[in-house]
Amino acid sequence: MSKRYDVVGIGNAIIDVIAKADDAFLETEKVAKGGMTLIDADRADSLYASMGPGIETSGGSAANTMAGCAALGVRGGFIGRVRDDQLGEVYMHDIRAVGVDFTNDLAKHGLPTARCLILVTPDGQRSMSTFLGASTELGVGDLDEDMIADSTITYMEGYLWDKEPAKQAFLRAMDVARAAGGKIALTLSDAFCVDMHRAEFLDLINGKVDVLFANEAEIKSLFETESFEAAVDAIRGKTQVAAITRSEKGAVILSGSGTDTVEAAAVDRVVDTTGAGDQFAAGFLAGLAQGRPMGDAGRMGAIAAAEVISHIGPRPQEDVGALINAAVD
Repeated sequence: MSKRYDVVGIGNAIIDVIAKADDAFLETEKVAKGGMTLIDADRADSLYASMGPGIETSGGSAANTMAGCAALGVRGGFIGRVRDDQLGEVYMHDIRAVGVDFTNDLAKHGLPTARCLILVTPDGQRSMSTFLGASTELGVGDLDEDMIADSTITYMEGYLWDKEPAKQAFLRAMDVARAAGGKIALTLSDAFCVDMHRAEFLDLINGKVDVLFANEAEIKSLFETESFEAAVDAIRGKTQVAAITRSEKGAVILSGSGTDTVEAAAVDRVVDTTGAGDQFAAGFLAGLAQGRPMGDAGRMGAIAAAEVISHIGPRPQEDVGALINAAVD
C-alpha cells in the first residue's frame, strides 16, 4: 500500500528574519559582521525590535530541505517545535504555504519560537544572530507518529542531537518509521556536531540509518581522517546509501549498485552558499522518491544546490524541476 508522504523531515523550526542594514547599525548593535552568533531570548527580543522591515520565513535545515522537496513535487511533511507566539504563527503559516504539511500544535509553554535574525549589508554580507529557543525543546510528545508511519522516508538533521529529549524523539521516530516499513535518512549537519557526537552518530549509522547525507568535512571528521578516500572506504556498506557532497568537486554516491561520481552543476556566480547542502538533499530525496538511479538522484541534488547558491537565501527561487528535467531527462 502506498504511503501518504514521500518524505517527512524532523528538525529545528527556526524563523528567518531578513532585513537590510548598514555597517553603522551592526556597530551600534554589536553584531559580528559576516558571522553567526548564538544569542539568548532577551537579546533576540531587543535586536528584533531594533531591526528595520524584514522578510520572515520558516527556516531550519530540515525545513529548508522539505521546502525544496515540495518545489520538486515531493509529498512532504515537517515536524518541529514552535511556541504560541507571533513568530510561531508565522512559522506555521509559511511552512504550510510552500506545500509542506505541518501538524504540530503551537506549544503553550517553554521557550519562545526560535529565530535567526539576518542583517544584510549593502556589500551582500549576511550577519546572523540566532536564538534556538523552542526548537531545542523538541521531544517525543512533539512527534506526529501517524505522519512518520505514513512516510516512505523519515529525514532527520544532526543539529538536533544536542539535547536528551530530542535524542529520545529521534530514536522513537526511527522505531515508528522502521515498524511501518519506512526508511531512515540522517544528515550530519555540521562537522562541529560530528566532533561532539561522533560515537553516537557512528552507533546510529551502524544499523539504524538507511540513507546518510554528509559533506566532505563531516565524513572526514566522523572517521577522524584527513583522507577523503579513507573516509569513503570507512562509510562504504554501513548504510544502504551515502551521499557525500564536495562543493565544487561535486558529490560521491555510495550504494548497493556501486559508486557514482557526480559533477557539480555549473553556476554563473556564487552569491550565497547558505542552504547548498539542504537543497542537495532535497534534490536527492526527490530522485529517490521518483525511483531514479543513484547517479541521476545525485545530479538532481547538484542542480538544486547550484540554483540555491546563485542567489541570497536557502530556498529555490527558480523552477528547479524544469532545470532538472532539462539536464537529467
